[in-house]
Amino acid sequence: MLAAILYLAPVARAQNADSATGTASVKISQVIAIAKTAGAPNGGDMNFGEIYSPLADDTVVVSTAGVRSAGTSANILGDATNVSAASFTVTGEAGNSFSISAIADTTLDSGANSMDVTDITPSLAGSGTLTGGTYIFTVGATLHVAANQPAGTYTGTFDVTVNYD
Repeated sequence: MLAAILYLAPVARAQNADSATGTASVKISQVIAIAKTAGAPNGGDMNFGEIYSPLADDTVVVSTAGVRSAGTSANILGDATNVSAASFTVTGEAGNSFSISAIADTTLDSGANSMDVTDITPSLAGSGTLTGGTYIFTVGATLHVAANQPAGTYTGTFDVTVNYD
């Protein structure tokens, strides 16, 4: 009789088992992207306009509003027709917030000559929200012009990186 009870014991345990079903899910969000703003002044590029070579070191600032000013010698400013802040459009998942990584200083070159660009600053402080899936911001900076800076057309690039928060 004891052998019969021991033999039936595993069967009794199996009858006390139960199971349930869980659900797994995922939401795939639109990838965040950034591009120069189409239709913005100068194609979305930053432009310090035309300036005259100064007799002493000086700076030229283009604000995030696209307004240009000079450091100590306002007489270095020339034609302001093409002055503009850079403009960027961020696209991504509507309602998501994002931030801009620090923008590194850069150099503008004309042949063997160069000028430093510093304090590259976006109009967005902190985080932005992709209302309707887009957000437009501008970028200004400070150009350092050396005394008797050689004439030429100076160009350079800078990178702007955005990340979801």
